[in-house]
Amino acid sequence: MEEKHQVAIWFFIGALLAAYGLIILATGVYLYLFPPATPTVRLAYLHADIWWGLLMVAFGAFYCVRYNPLRR
Repeated sequence: MEEKHQVAIWFFIGALLAAYGLIILATGVYLYLFPPATPTVRLAYLHADIWWGLLMVAFGAFYCVRYNPLRR
């Protein structure tokens, strides 16, 4: 008889983090390649959207790998 197991919510949270991170990262890369005529903030040269996008993708990938339901 097959045993039922539940999928951890952290897998879906990781997928959402990775998806949002990719969107933010893509926006940051686009703004890096085609900067606006007038930057909206003083610290725009730091490109925080690229860093946050990378961080979110890394955490999302970690959660997706760690709580992958097919790995069990």
